[in-house]
Amino acid sequence: MAPPVFRTENLTKVYDTGKVKVHALAGVDLELYEGELTVLLGPSGSGKSTLLNILGGLDTATSGRVWFRDLELTGMGDRQLTAYRRDHVGFVFQFYNLVASLTARENVQLVTDVSKHPMRPAEALALVGLEPRLDHFPAELSGGEQQRVAIARAIAKRPEVLLCDEPTGALDSKTGVQVLEALQRVNDELGTATVVITHNAMIRKMAHRVLRFQDGRISSVETNDTRLAPSEIEW
Repeated sequence: MAPPVFRTENLTKVYDTGKVKVHALAGVDLELYEGELTVLLGPSGSGKSTLLNILGGLDTATSGRVWFRDLELTGMGDRQLTAYRRDHVGFVFQFYNLVASLTARENVQLVTDVSKHPMRPAEALALVGLEPRLDHFPAELSGGEQQRVAIARAIAKRPEVLLCDEPTGALDSKTGVQVLEALQRVNDELGTATVVITHNAMIRKMAHRVLRFQDGRISSVETNDTRLAPSEIEW
């Protein structure tokens, strides 16, 4: 097996609100691998998004250690984490965060203009099936199309990891399947390690592995010997 893309040891995160301490992560040990599509499941508040934010350099751990390949993220300053996010990580969130005054092509170009080895915006949009919509504005696109533009923007810098927090949460089943197909294609064709948080437990069936979270810990890990295509998933 290839070396892990991510590795954590006893990762904890405590949010201190003054009156109460919230233990968002309570000792997480995990490894995530190149080319792997991993689904994170669990109730709200179980630690999934906190973990994703720490892996992506958007947040820092209270204690424990986390590595991206041979690069230890623990203890990095803001400038180092910014460079890490820029060079290695793509993000997809539930809400698309597109710039309304820019076309699909121009939204993707926001990333390619500051990346070291980017795709052409048209190439990234083609990978998610939006060749005919390059010059449409967000208001002219459906919700699923807007989310696929967000995926194209995330992958255009050729990130080694793609971190997705509820990417289908605002979509109906038909457009949700289109978004999952785009994510699967990126994972298959680019080999991008892809992590997907979802409340839709059926999406787990398209993953290589499924990590279930409970009370800030990984409560179980399952591996899918046979994976379903997104179009086969029941919503």
